[in-house]
Amino acid sequence: MRIGILSDSHNQVGNLLAALRIFQEAGVSQLIHCGDMANVFTAQRLSDFDVIYVNGNTDNSPAAVNDALWLLNPANETPGDSYSGNLAGVGLAATHGHLPRLLDKLIKDRQHSYVFHGHTHRQRDELIGKTRVINPGALGGARYEPRTICILDLATGDNRFITVSNY
Repeated sequence: MRIGILSDSHNQVGNLLAALRIFQEAGVSQLIHCGDMANVFTAQRLSDFDVIYVNGNTDNSPAAVNDALWLLNPANETPGDSYSGNLAGVGLAATHGHLPRLLDKLIKDRQHSYVFHGHTHRQRDELIGKTRVINPGALGGARYEPRTICILDLATGDNRFITVSNY
């Protein structure tokens, strides 16, 4: 199973739409968004995907974003500040990253093969113990930086960071 990992869209709809096209072309139907989507309008763009979404620190109304995702697809998961579960038999966790103790706890509890986060806007692919920590980078934000996403094959562990055109 291949999943798409993205974070920090910050209402940059052009970059988000470009990322969604990349995911569709790669055959990805499951997304993990690591927070800072920012509003309902942006959330509505994810209607063609199954989504796990964790709240970020700049979401205008986290409850409204979560409700919009649930209305698009009742199977979407919006657990709040962190997600912990399994996809294709692989233990995963996700958080935005603005709560460093929570991120550290998810990494160190040894229950997850992967922990995903955003917040820093910087790509990360690091093995800590037996847990692989991945930050896909960011699709938006005030600073200039590459706009990136990540595709991960849960069966093989292969991942690809992809630069998205900056609109």
